[in-house]
Amino acid sequence: MEVGIAGWGAYVPRHRIRLEEIARVWGADAKAFARGLKLREKSVPAPDQDTITMSVEAARIAVRRAGIDPAGIRALYVGSESHPYAVKPSGTVVAEALGATPDVHCADLEFACKAGSEGMYIAMALVRAGEMDWAMGIGADTSQGAPGDALEYSASAGAGAFLFGRDRLVAVSEATCAYMTDTPDFWRREYQFYPRHAGRFTGEPAYFKHVLSCARILMEKTGTKASDYRWCIFHQPNGKFPERAALEMGFTKEQYTQGLLCPTLGNTYSGSSPMGLTAVLDVAKPGDRIFMVSYGSGSGSDGFTWRVTDRIDEVRGLGPGTRHQLEDHPVYLEYGTYAKFRGKIRRAAE
Repeated sequence: MEVGIAGWGAYVPRHRIRLEEIARVWGADAKAFARGLKLREKSVPAPDQDTITMSVEAARIAVRRAGIDPAGIRALYVGSESHPYAVKPSGTVVAEALGATPDVHCADLEFACKAGSEGMYIAMALVRAGEMDWAMGIGADTSQGAPGDALEYSASAGAGAFLFGRDRLVAVSEATCAYMTDTPDFWRREYQFYPRHAGRFTGEPAYFKHVLSCARILMEKTGTKASDYRWCIFHQPNGKFPERAALEMGFTKEQYTQGLLCPTLGNTYSGSSPMGLTAVLDVAKPGDRIFMVSYGSGSGSDGFTWRVTDRIDEVRGLGPGTRHQLEDHPVYLEYGTYAKFRGKIRRAAE
């Protein structure tokens, strides 16, 4: 039984802030940050945008491309590390806005940056098990990073949504896998406004160990190698890490560049790998194979391989592309406005 993606959608806020503007305020070396992170700017949600609103926008595009009645969606999962409510699910609001309620299973998921792929994994598994015909997984986040912290230069905002089914497929799931250990490289306790990170753990014992291990398991499971795929996508905490991971796995620059949103978007935590997948599906051709590995601090990776179908050409134009949104008249902010948008400046009455 073939199971896979019937529709996909992405949303990227129009507001941006350049890394040089953040560096200017903190007296940092903007060129050094740009070289070290391979980033230029990041997207910033407006005061009236959050994980829920961005998820709704992306999900509506996914439903439109799938061409189904949203009342048929029987499960919806929103993965994020910036749910707007501590006690109230994001998913119920998204499901209500889509018209999927009340006959729908809903849950909010957390696993740092891979909460989105976590939702995709579960939604697709339920469809594969025959529990339902349609299920949706969404990865969305707003930017989080303490003023002056390295995360402030990279943590961005966006949403990617995927509708899974057994019919009307644009990409067939060939294989999945997961790899996880208790490696605490990034965390945020209750009541803390900003996450913290153990910088010395970020690279080798965290990101690269999990991403590369998951990638190797996925290739062993499928009996494939890098040259068997047209596209590859890895989690994007910056521009350097996914590039190195791709090259270590034997992929070429041409294979990973399309899914690498970092040079423009920065990072969309929880949606980084899914966001890369939306960008690849925007341009993929029938028969293309896609290799994807996510990463979430704490730590773990989800791996997926996809095969694109003929239907993708029929539905591609039914929604705005991810890179189109990145390039469509961005509005650049000064640091003061950015800080106001992100609640970094609070009035005494608050």
